[in-house]
Amino acid sequence: MEEQEELFEHHRLVCDPGQEPYRIDKFLMDRLPNVTRNKVQQGIKDGFVKVNGQEVKPNYKVHPGDEIIVELPEPPRDTDVVPEDIPLNIVYEDDHLLVVNKEAGMVVHPAYNNWTGTLVNALSYHFQQLPTMEGNDGRPGLVHRIDKDTSGLLVIAKTEKAMSGLAKQFFDHSIERTYYALVWGVPENEMGTIDVHLGRSEKDRRVTVAIEDASRGRNAITHYKVLKDIRYVSLIQCNLETGRTHQIRAHMKYLGHPLFNDATYGGDQVLRGTQFSKYKSFVDNAFKLMPRQALHAKSLGFIHPITKKFIQFNSELPDDFKAVLEKWENYVQYE
Repeated sequence: MEEQEELFEHHRLVCDPGQEPYRIDKFLMDRLPNVTRNKVQQGIKDGFVKVNGQEVKPNYKVHPGDEIIVELPEPPRDTDVVPEDIPLNIVYEDDHLLVVNKEAGMVVHPAYNNWTGTLVNALSYHFQQLPTMEGNDGRPGLVHRIDKDTSGLLVIAKTEKAMSGLAKQFFDHSIERTYYALVWGVPENEMGTIDVHLGRSEKDRRVTVAIEDASRGRNAITHYKVLKDIRYVSLIQCNLETGRTHQIRAHMKYLGHPLFNDATYGGDQVLRGTQFSKYKSFVDNAFKLMPRQALHAKSLGFIHPITKKFIQFNSELPDDFKAVLEKWENYVQYE
């Protein structure tokens, strides 16, 4: 007889007393991080999901009081962070906080598929006893984050007092955050505000989509200004009022101007310009020069949680961003 594979409990969920009948695959997608509908459905078919101790089908509808257990063949990761000797680009540091300039390609915190090599692994090596925000286990020091392939400034809390003071400013939307983005095309209005709710796509939970129904999603506000019109692309300054996942990337796509080389939001195609092979070849070379979305967290301003003085930090555009910008300006000048 074939030996039964050992399974380890990863999640245990109990449905609320007021739970409406809802397909279990959709229910789990809404509540589990980093999963796709295909993964959830496959897991249910493989018997990794049990409701009240019994295996179910993907179309099973959950009911009030149902106990749902998700078990997988590998043991769950704990929230202990492995310290790693990774160099940090520290822009500012005092006894309470530090500001780092993150390189593109570095993940901010350990998570599914990226348990090591992250900014948090580096912070744990260089600093002991960093505080952890409530509900943010395994992410010491973090009060906000930026995407893996976005470069730029992040503030890190070194003490509990600094963490609570910074977290309140983020909650109140009083932190000044300026991003530079290179987008396809030139927005019709030189400056404006995008005030459109955002939520996770039902087709792919890793993607954020604009939701015009204000009763759904989460409110998201981005102020933008065109800094440079380069005919086929433009350099945009974005200031965040809220800080939703992929906010600028999703909002600029909604506006019809996806970020240059943003594969997730369709910016890795030739979206403006001619069909000539010479032009396509130029764009391909620009993509190779900057193999990521053209987004940089350029400046950060906030009230120091201890001294109560307003402090602001600015950063240079990284080399790949500068090189692509210069390439486009030269192309348009000599076209």
